[in-house]
Amino acid sequence: MNRLLYFLLLSMAMAGCTQETQNKFGRAVQNWTGTNGVLDVYAGERLVNRFIRIDKLSTAVATQGSEPRPYRFGYGVLDLNQNFQVDADERKVYFEFSDYSTSYIFYENPFVKTEG
Repeated sequence: MNRLLYFLLLSMAMAGCTQETQNKFGRAVQNWTGTNGVLDVYAGERLVNRFIRIDKLSTAVATQGSEPRPYRFGYGVLDLNQNFQVDADERKVYFEFSDYSTSYIFYENPFVKTEG
């Protein structure tokens, strides 16, 4: 009974939120549940970088004001040999890329078993 009441209150609160607030809440839930994201960065048709084990991509926000900046950032393992696995010489790194000029694809790693 308490769970149903909690769910109904949460649903009503979310209905009154702006879309951006709902998106932030969704990202928080996604971060909590975890993901196994892959980011492929292309130069033309050539894959030049692959980052794996990414839990989220974030959009930068201006330090003065609330306007989004034209780049995204995150943390992930730089997959040097692009084999979708973390090898001994591969480390977690910070990365960022432009929304305007970078060709990229962000997706869940298809080679890692997930529960469910």
